Amino acid sequence: MSASQGLNDCSRGYATQLDNQDTLRHLRKEFIIPTKADLKSKTLANSASTSENDDQPCIYFCGNSLGLQPRRTSERIISHLTSWAKKGVYGHFTQHEDSNLPPYLHVDDFAAKLMAPLVGALPKEVALMQTLTANLHLMMASFYRPTEDKYKIILEGKAFPSDHYAVESQIRHHGFDPKEAMILIEPESSGSPTISESHILSIIEKHASSTALILLPGVQYYTGQYLDIERITSYAHNLGLTVGWDLAHAVGNVPLQLHGWNVDFAVWCNYKYIDSGPGVIGGLFVHSRHGEVDLSARQDGGAGFRPRLSGWWGGDKDTRFKMDSDFVPIPGAPGFQLSNPSVLDLTAVIASLEVFALTSMAAIREKSIALTSYLEDLLLLAPAAAEFDEKCLPYQIITPSNIAERGAQLSLLLKPGLLEGVMKALEDAGVVVDERRPNVIRVAPAPLYNTFTEVWEFVHIFKVACLKAQSGRANGGQEVIALKRQDEKCWA
Repeated sequence: MSASQGLNDCSRGYATQLDNQDTLRHLRKEFIIPTKADLKSKTLANSASTSENDDQPCIYFCGNSLGLQPRRTSERIISHLTSWAKKGVYGHFTQHEDSNLPPYLHVDDFAAKLMAPLVGALPKEVALMQTLTANLHLMMASFYRPTEDKYKIILEGKAFPSDHYAVESQIRHHGFDPKEAMILIEPESSGSPTISESHILSIIEKHASSTALILLPGVQYYTGQYLDIERITSYAHNLGLTVGWDLAHAVGNVPLQLHGWNVDFAVWCNYKYIDSGPGVIGGLFVHSRHGEVDLSARQDGGAGFRPRLSGWWGGDKDTRFKMDSDFVPIPGAPGFQLSNPSVLDLTAVIASLEVFALTSMAAIREKSIALTSYLEDLLLLAPAAAEFDEKCLPYQIITPSNIAERGAQLSLLLKPGLLEGVMKALEDAGVVVDERRPNVIRVAPAPLYNTFTEVWEFVHIFKVACLKAQSGRANGGQEVIALKRQDEKCWA
C-alpha cells in the first residue's frame, strides 16, 4: 500500500486502487455504517429515502470522538441478556457451551486479556473499570503523594478540560493552591498549537525538584499530536518523577508498549477508536512494579501494597466472598478495582476487542499512516478551483506533518468565519467530522472501517464547502463545475 507524500495521481481511480490493495478492507463489514438517510431521520425506525443518494453510507471520520458500532456488539449483548434472563444470579458462575462470554465473575479478567495487546501490557497490568476521569482520580489518589517540598503537577496548558478539572481538584483536595501547584506546558509559539518535545523536557527539568506528578496525553485531543511516551517517561524517571498518561486518543489508534516503556500508570476511555459505545466503561494500566502485594510487610506495620482508594472488587478472589474486613488486593491493576463492573458494558467492549483481535496494531497503524498521509496529500496538493490554490488555502493543517508525531487525526484550522458554513455543507453531504470552536475541524479516518475512496470523496466535498463558505453563496454548483474543470483527471 502506497499513499506517501508527493502524490501525483489524485484521481478517484487511484483511491480505488489503494482500496483494492488494502489488506484490512474485509474488516469494514464488521461495522454498521450509518446511511445518509439514517443521519437525516428524526426517528429510529427505517425511513423511506428521498433520493437514491440517501441509501449510500455516510462518510464517518469521527472515530476520534465516538467509534462506529461493530455488528457483533448486538449479538454479544443479546447473549448476555439471555444469560441473565435464564440463569439470574447463577450467571456469575455458569459457562455456557453456546457462548464465548465468560461467567460474570470473570468477565473483567477476560476483557483485560483482550485489551492488554493493544496497550503493550501484561494482562495483570490492565483493568477495565469505571470511566476515564474516575480512573484518573483513582490513579492520582495512589500516585499523587504531595509533600511540602514536592507538590506540583505538570500538565499541558490545553489539556482536555476534564483532565484539567481533575488535576485542579486533586491539588485543592490536598490543600495546595492550583496557581502555584499546576505547571502548564504551553506552546512556545502563538502561531502553532503543538508543543515540541524539547520544550516539554525543559519544563520537566525546570520544575523537577518541586514536582510530585506529571500527567500528559499520549495523543493530544485538539491537535492530534502524538507524544513520544517512551522518551518523556524515561527522562522523567531519570529525574525521580512519576508520569501518568491520558491515552483516550491513543488506545486503538497508535501502537503502545506501556510495560516496555516503563510507564507508571495510564487511563483511557473505550468509546473512541475502541468502538465500544458512548460512555462505556474505561480502562487503566498500572505497571507491575506498582501492583505488587507483599503481605510480609504487614509485620512491620505496613499495608503490604501501594496506597490506594480500595473497594471490594479489588480484593483477592480467593478471599472476596469471605466477607471479612481485611482487604488483600489482587496483585496488579485489578487490585485497584472498586465495585463489580457492569457486565453489559464489558460485553460491548469484548465485542469490539474481538474485532481488533482479527488483526494487529502493527497492521492497523500501517493502514492508518497510509490513510492519513493520503488525506494530507489531497488536502495540500490536489488541484483546486481558481478561487483558491495551494498557496492561499482557506485552512491549514495544525497536526504535525511527521507521521511519527501523529495518529489518525488531522486537525484543520479554518479561516475565521468559515466553520459554521463548512460544517453545514458537510452535514448536508452526509459527512461526519468533529468541530472544535471557533475554527477547527478534526478529521480522523479510522483504519478498521474507513476507505481511501472515502478520503478522496471527503476532500472533494470539503474543498467545495470551503468555497461556498468563502463566497457566501447559497448554491455551490458553479464551484463544483470549476473544481471539475480545473483537472478532469482528478475530479471528474
